[in-house]
Amino acid sequence: MVKHIPNIITSLNLLCGGIAILLAASGDLVTAAFFVFAGIFFDFFDGLAARWLNARSEVGLQLDSLADVITSGLAPAVVMVQLLSLSVFGTYTDLAELFSSDAWNSDLMDYLPFTGLIIAVAAAYRLAKFNVDTRQSDSFIGLPTPANAILILSLPLILHFQPTETLDALILNKWFLLGLTIFSCIIMNAELPLFALKFKSWDFRSNAVRYVFLLLSLLLLIFLKFAALPVIIVVYILLSLFRRN
Repeated sequence: MVKHIPNIITSLNLLCGGIAILLAASGDLVTAAFFVFAGIFFDFFDGLAARWLNARSEVGLQLDSLADVITSGLAPAVVMVQLLSLSVFGTYTDLAELFSSDAWNSDLMDYLPFTGLIIAVAAAYRLAKFNVDTRQSDSFIGLPTPANAILILSLPLILHFQPTETLDALILNKWFLLGLTIFSCIIMNAELPLFALKFKSWDFRSNAVRYVFLLLSLLLLIFLKFAALPVIIVVYILLSLFRRN
């Protein structure tokens, strides 16, 4: 029974992702974001549980990636589709209606929201590479899919909990959203070494960048709240580049 505990935790990640997709498709992006964050929480602890219980398995590795495709790939992709829909149409839309027989004469711009789905494709490709890349046992090459999901899911949370005229105008700008979509697809698959939050020991010298990152993240969350989330992802990338140099 013990050996199945990590896979059960991974399955909870997948379940959270499935619920998040349903919520995002119905326009409830805020609750969808919290379910994605819950899924990422389970994603973090399934690996810990596997190590603590000495219950690593090839099935668990594959299940973990499949769950991440849903929670950290498809869920943020659907959220981006809805954000682009809000930007283009001024409201969340049943995008399936665009495939009706009466809609084929629509303006080409009406189909822009569907570009958000390439996030799911890029995330799946990144996870497939991760499974066969021996270089990523103690670090990452390219932005991990959970970090990218946090970047995307921070947007509806900022709109809902910290609305300002400037931020709202930026987040709901269709070209900003399209640019962010392209950026996230590239950064997930870029040959960019990024540190992992895995502590082999607790001494400061070998974990300085991790401790600095955690401290900065805590301070940013205290002062900026949800607006801190995209900043934290940028800080993570910059610290990794600084560490590399």
